[in-house]
Amino acid sequence: MADALRDPKLKAAQAKDKSGFVPVNPFEIVVFGGTGDLARRKLIPSLYHRFLDGQFDDKSKIVGVSRSKHSRDDYLKLITAAYKEFSNDPSFDEGEWEAFCCIVDYVPIDVYDDKADWKALETAITANNCKGGGADNRVRIFYLAMPPGMYADTCDGLKSAGLATPESRVVLEKPIGKDFESAAVINDGVGKVFSEDRIYRIDHYLGKETVQNLLVLRFANILFEPIWSREHIDHIQITAAESIGVAGREAYYNKSGALRDMVQNHLLQLLCLTCMEAPGTLDGNDIRREKIKVLQALHMITDETAASHTVRGQYTTGVVGGDAVAGYMDELSDKADISQSETETFVALKTQIDNWRWAGVPIYLRTGKRMAERWSEIVVQFKPVPHSVFGKDAALSPNRLVIRLQPDESVNLWVEIKEPGAGGLRLKSWPLDLTYDEAFTTRYPDAYERLLMDVVRGRLALFMRRDEVEAAWRWVDSIHEAWSATKQPVKDYPAGSLGPLASGLLVDRDGREWWDGAAS
Repeated sequence: MADALRDPKLKAAQAKDKSGFVPVNPFEIVVFGGTGDLARRKLIPSLYHRFLDGQFDDKSKIVGVSRSKHSRDDYLKLITAAYKEFSNDPSFDEGEWEAFCCIVDYVPIDVYDDKADWKALETAITANNCKGGGADNRVRIFYLAMPPGMYADTCDGLKSAGLATPESRVVLEKPIGKDFESAAVINDGVGKVFSEDRIYRIDHYLGKETVQNLLVLRFANILFEPIWSREHIDHIQITAAESIGVAGREAYYNKSGALRDMVQNHLLQLLCLTCMEAPGTLDGNDIRREKIKVLQALHMITDETAASHTVRGQYTTGVVGGDAVAGYMDELSDKADISQSETETFVALKTQIDNWRWAGVPIYLRTGKRMAERWSEIVVQFKPVPHSVFGKDAALSPNRLVIRLQPDESVNLWVEIKEPGAGGLRLKSWPLDLTYDEAFTTRYPDAYERLLMDVVRGRLALFMRRDEVEAAWRWVDSIHEAWSATKQPVKDYPAGSLGPLASGLLVDRDGREWWDGAAS
């Protein structure tokens, strides 16, 4: 039976079963930055998959917008080529794709004060699709897959053109600014056009199955919640490791770095969901209210603690996946406007949450590029048993709950068991394994698919509120200020490693070690 459940043909057949997805109301979605990587690799394919699974039909409308002077036919060719290149979809069907493309249009907008361009966009949004269905009550969504500095101007343009209706919604991609001050300016600008309950600040990590499963694991299982505190948990680790470098994003990344690019949003959001108190309900504001409490209680890193609580790193030449790769500075060397850079491509942090539940529990955060492998995990390590009855020679490993976000989503609870066999009692640490691909044969939506449908439904629970974003920036800004004041150096690490040696020392000083189970 287990082998049958893993059969790829059975999985493919079940993936075609559309009965498990609740349809959404017809909608109009305008994707600004419609020719960019995010739109071509993630947004358009995600919408196609939801269309393919019957979650919406040809009464909906999708319009790509960018400065490129493409015709609609040109745009369809562009997204078709991108889907075939990046989707790795063995069951791709030309007829199904053509049916999807029927509801896709494209409008070039180069100058925001060009009334003709905005009028063309209005026509594209409101026109019936090629099957003539149309809908008068479509939810209207504007997805801004563009540099954050353009958010406010784009929203102003939508308002001036009369396209931002009182019921329409806007989706903002991270990062929202580069610090607290710039984030506040962006939030003010967008907030002049859209009320807070119509602003969806997206972090795709929050759409992952295992991230959402955090809420279920904690609040639907009596097993975990009573021990989810400083009395029973030794420490928490959150890692987001990438094997790729920054090629193609040099200009952005050199002004951002790992702290702004990953910690301020992805890692802090995972920390909030791991450590927040139980919300009253699953209503968006109830969940976000508990998350902001975590951010407000997060212990500040100061000039005095920066050297002992933070590590900055930058990758050099090395080997990743058997291939020799260039170092960060080598990737920047051919950019005329970039000279020597102190930008960190790796950061490790030690912090804690100053409240009754978590006081004294170390929380270690780590993220980096060009590491040994690509993996993201949350590790909750419990305290050791107070006394071993198995003798001094029996090495007991602490229990760990390991929640893997990527590449293979899973939840593993590591427990001590007796190793089979005669000749004595030998203990072994072994995981109770829930691997999603093995346990659930039906295809489940990826992060962007789920989050896009949540926007259509008006569900805010998995999106960030303004005060969350700004509280996260205040904490990250304090670290940057401490680095600047103390002139903390950036330490080299070879591409293909697990980061600088100092990262290991960060936890080793506390008598702990990084959990690298995904990379071993």
